[in-house]
Amino acid sequence: MRLCKFFFVGCLSLVSLASHAETLNGLYQVLEPVRSQSPQERDQATQRAVQTLVIRLTGDAKAAEGPGLAAIRKDPQQIISQYGYDAGPPESLQVDFDPVSTDRALRGAGLSIWGSNRPSILGWWLSDSTEGSSLVGDGQTGAPALRRAAQHRGLPLRLPLGDLDEQVVATAPNLESADATPLRAASERYGADALLAVHARQAGSQWEAKWRLWLGDKSEQGSVQGADTDAVADAVMLAVSQKLAPRFAVKPGVSTEQLLEVQGMNLERYAILAHLLEPFGGNPLRVDGTRIVYRVNGSADQLRTQLSLAKLQEIPAGEAPAQQSVADGTQAVAAPEPQAQLRFRW
Repeated sequence: MRLCKFFFVGCLSLVSLASHAETLNGLYQVLEPVRSQSPQERDQATQRAVQTLVIRLTGDAKAAEGPGLAAIRKDPQQIISQYGYDAGPPESLQVDFDPVSTDRALRGAGLSIWGSNRPSILGWWLSDSTEGSSLVGDGQTGAPALRRAAQHRGLPLRLPLGDLDEQVVATAPNLESADATPLRAASERYGADALLAVHARQAGSQWEAKWRLWLGDKSEQGSVQGADTDAVADAVMLAVSQKLAPRFAVKPGVSTEQLLEVQGMNLERYAILAHLLEPFGGNPLRVDGTRIVYRVNGSADQLRTQLSLAKLQEIPAGEAPAQQSVADGTQAVAAPEPQAQLRFRW
């Protein structure tokens, strides 16, 4: 067990290199555009910031209006650590919420919470306007608006370079197709967990966008409208967030304690697994060569979704459990150990 702890401490620096899921910075900081710095405008923006944060943490658009958060709506200051103004553009009220008191209020209201460890998303965004069609690549003019919208909705967004080869792939038919094969091939070098394909177009004075999201073997799709490019970008990110949150958010009192076994471990994978299991209070119990057993708190579906971020494969229930071994390669004779309810392998 001591050896296992050493691996966990020594490998933390490898997490960012090998694990795609990201810890989202600024999760409890919200920027809301304002027209002025008047007290009335500040109060209205503060209420919007509370709603934005609750949706960001729960994925539930109606949660902020529920009776469980009535006290927070009446006095938001009880979960706010500080606020100020950001020059932008656009000029915004910056509200920093206290994570501890915020989470306590949400749990007290019986709401699920999606933690800061979230799947990275590679966004293929094709924009059609009166000026022509263009793929929004990293470092291009439209990129800041997409990143701003993703941050506002709590999503770790990456953008492709937008080079000539990628522009050939990111066509309207490919982005609107249910077949993600062309995009997956072009996305491999970015190492993201999820693919987001968006085809946005200007329709008169409005903008509309069709989007598709792929995460693992599951896909989602939808369409949104907005007054301008900023509004339609925010609408897409909001829709995506609401689709993803239920897969990861943990509801108070619903999670169950269970044993998780993972086979095929090595030095690098110890750190990756520890990072993935943080939201579930993962506690390593046993290490046997390349096999590790964790005690975790979470539903089976949530754990399956989380482990899919590292491309782990679930072991069929009928497959015999791995047997404990000793240094000379012979099987050890020991008292039967409790069997894990979930088993995976790399």
